[in-house]
Amino acid sequence: MSFRTTTDIGYVEDVSPGAGALPPRAWYASSDARSLSLNGRWRLRVSATADAEDDSFAEEGYDAGDWAEVTVPGHWVLQGEGAFGSPVYTNHLYPFPVDPPRVPTENPTGDHLRVFDLPQGWPDVSEGGFVLRFDGVESCARVWLNGTDIGEFKGSRLAHEFAVGHLLRPSGNILAVRVHQWSAGSYLEDQDQWWLPGIFRDVTLLHRPAGSVLDFFVHASYDHVSAEGTLRVDSDVDGRVTVPALGVDVPTGEAVTVPVQPWTAETPTLYDGELVTEGERVALRIGFRTVELADGLIKVNGRPILFKGVNRHEWHPETGRALDPETMREDVLLMKRHNINAVRTSHYPPHPAFLDLCDEYGLWVIDECDLETHGFVEQDWRDNPVDDDRWTPALLDRAARMVERDKNHPSVVIWSLGNEAGTGRGLTAMADWIHGRDTTRLVHYEGDLNCRDTDVYSRMYAFHEEVERIGRGLDGGTLRRRQLPFILCEYAHAMGNGPGGLADYQRIFEAHDRLQGAFVWEWIDHGIKHPELGYAYGGDFGEELHDGNFVCDGLVLPDRTPSPGLVEFKKVIEPVALTASEDGTVRVTNKQDFADLSALAFTWAFQVDGETVASGDLTVPALTAGESADVKLPQPPADAPAGAETGWTVRALLAEDTAWGSEGHVVAWGQVPVSARTLPSVTATAVPVVGERLITLGPASFDARTGELRSIGPVEVTGLRLDVWRATTDNDDGAPWQSDVRHGVLWRKLGLHRMRHRLDAVEVGPDALTVRTRVAPAAWEQGLATVYRWSSDGDRVQLTVSVTPEGDWTVPLPRLGVRFGLSEADRLTWFGGGPGEAYPDSRAASTVGRWQSTVDGMQTPYVRPQENGARADVRWAELGGLRVEGDPEFWFTARRWTSEQLDAARHRSDLVPGGTVWVNLDHGQHGLGSQSCGPGPLPQYFLNAAPAEFSFVFTATG
Repeated sequence: MSFRTTTDIGYVEDVSPGAGALPPRAWYASSDARSLSLNGRWRLRVSATADAEDDSFAEEGYDAGDWAEVTVPGHWVLQGEGAFGSPVYTNHLYPFPVDPPRVPTENPTGDHLRVFDLPQGWPDVSEGGFVLRFDGVESCARVWLNGTDIGEFKGSRLAHEFAVGHLLRPSGNILAVRVHQWSAGSYLEDQDQWWLPGIFRDVTLLHRPAGSVLDFFVHASYDHVSAEGTLRVDSDVDGRVTVPALGVDVPTGEAVTVPVQPWTAETPTLYDGELVTEGERVALRIGFRTVELADGLIKVNGRPILFKGVNRHEWHPETGRALDPETMREDVLLMKRHNINAVRTSHYPPHPAFLDLCDEYGLWVIDECDLETHGFVEQDWRDNPVDDDRWTPALLDRAARMVERDKNHPSVVIWSLGNEAGTGRGLTAMADWIHGRDTTRLVHYEGDLNCRDTDVYSRMYAFHEEVERIGRGLDGGTLRRRQLPFILCEYAHAMGNGPGGLADYQRIFEAHDRLQGAFVWEWIDHGIKHPELGYAYGGDFGEELHDGNFVCDGLVLPDRTPSPGLVEFKKVIEPVALTASEDGTVRVTNKQDFADLSALAFTWAFQVDGETVASGDLTVPALTAGESADVKLPQPPADAPAGAETGWTVRALLAEDTAWGSEGHVVAWGQVPVSARTLPSVTATAVPVVGERLITLGPASFDARTGELRSIGPVEVTGLRLDVWRATTDNDDGAPWQSDVRHGVLWRKLGLHRMRHRLDAVEVGPDALTVRTRVAPAAWEQGLATVYRWSSDGDRVQLTVSVTPEGDWTVPLPRLGVRFGLSEADRLTWFGGGPGEAYPDSRAASTVGRWQSTVDGMQTPYVRPQENGARADVRWAELGGLRVEGDPEFWFTARRWTSEQLDAARHRSDLVPGGTVWVNLDHGQHGLGSQSCGPGPLPQYFLNAAPAEFSFVFTATG
């Protein structure tokens, strides 16, 4: 006896891109043709396998009244509170057996139903010309309309259209879509992100009137010598092209040359035009620009450009990859306000509306194909689809659907074949097709190390030293590669606290013409909003295979709050440099590629001990791109008190409102020191007094047996002692696959998270209390001989800490300083770096001034808790009734939990405030780097174990 299912599912494992879809075309909005959004509430039934149900749900009369409802666009696993399954996160491992093109029998399948009527006034269905469009479905879909199977498709982040005019009726149309989570297409979509099935982009019914525009290609080049643009619009249907502002009115296919303002990311000039055919008018937004590979460089409008970019996955913490227009706009505005000028659409074409925003606001775009086969690296790329001719039609289909959809966007300057897909004949076929179809842009693919198919030499996470060698042309490689420009398509892994080393990279980029910039990985943390955990990451949904919080590696937190890393990046890539020059002047350098400084206004402020005492406008010439000038500052006020620290802060601001920022928005800033502060000191006049249980010294009291500080004036102090541990950051811990030294791992191996404190002596002298200790981990001989010397002038008490390493220290320290607890502390004030956190290799954005916060406001709520919140270069701080002054400046941290509690937490919800505020005053901090995927901190940012001495002066203020 033989059995068969009632459903044909062979298409699920077919390597072809699908059947029934129309050829790809440009995405555009029609001025005349009708469109009906089919977004909204749909009926849903989820089955465990692809063949669990037959096709009868697509037929008229089927009763789906007991089905659930979900929102489209959306992912069914993010709706229904887990009733429809759960998200799965892997970085590169396929979450199913690798047996291409086969997929598991356990293949969650969502049957979707939507019944709709045509709106009143729509053309009669007998006229035909109707198209059903899907902008994104993961990962494979089969579609029926009114009981007729119209086709199936793969290519999750790509648009697919179907001709449906012969099937429509005025009312009661039944649209049925069967979506499979896994398919042959899943092997081509192994991007580092959540696996989330569903119809996650728009579904639209379009009417295409007779004589309507089918497809068209806007060619709008710019001649930087003549300052003229040449426009030609090639159209499948003959018509006319008008651009009123330019006096253009020409037939399609005919070129016209006129004086224009060019489009750049800095000056995104768009001209409104119209393509008119017999049956339709289509609005055009035309940007004139020329992209070329010339003199070994990427040039736009005759000038080399420097990418200051980010990689951007589409993400929303509640709706996943289903983004609304305002969220997309928020991304672009945040990027512009933080000086970002470029986006790599990792690792698939974005929603087309995002590219409209890039055109409008000005961002260079590397548009990347929906392709990644990274999981095949685990079998040394054996059976990789990109080197298997059977898959080439699917690869070419994906390339064509990207290029045809997005070809009319001036913001798109480079096409990318995909990401981490090894090498192979399929990629070469894609590159050949793209080069043949569009000669006006360059082609990128990071995995093409010899640049056989690409126009750009691209790498990921190359160390600073290697990038320097590449810039100097000392990297070797093929002759072709040596003649090409270089970009880092991914660098500075922004996971957790970090990335460090951005400023060091930027100095190298700016020093060598061949280096044309880089793209931070990545834009946003992919945390999923969770009622108990705050934000969930890999493993929080019971996945048998996952990569933990590696999915949370963005410059903005899941709710799009800028992280300290984004604030640092903004400073590092700012388009104007403001640096100290000769006495009384500041050097202003325009670091833009095209625009002059006429859009900016400049101000000065003079600070005394961190407080502004005078301010005004600064006259700066409208320097052209690349030009510098030394600008005279006013005379500083003559009444600054003796011993005060003084200096200038100069800012570049938007001179008036722009599309992306308000007048007064700070674009760039710099500080120019004038006079240094007087270091704090205490003349030891008070005598230690030994009592039965306490030793008193001026305002301070100490335990008579241990010498431990108990109070300063009325302020109780708990557990002041040397501290070397920090809750390891993602970058401290590094990535498991890395062969380089991972300091977090070594710190734990050495036991720096469980240091023991041995009391060697409590010595009462005529003018000081000295406590000698040894701080060391169990099981090892390394230790830190630590001496605390206390002295007082009767009102203040000074602590001098001397540290001498003992044994063979081959590992740097996480931190070096003192930690203590205060029973009451909320608001705090400090003079030093701020307003946000900073670390040795991530401190460019730290502005010296006088700042205020709360203890809670000092924390950075990383999705996975870790070391955070340090303020750099602190001269003094006040909190909990104490004032602390440092010699030298110190790193200052305050939180409502210990470093050990922070280290043990896996989610924000694990952090429960206690009754003590723990304060760290650090002489040093180890750098951050970006070793969660990239390089660790540079050697100059290591906190090596070495003899050290530092002091603090404490005063009770309450």
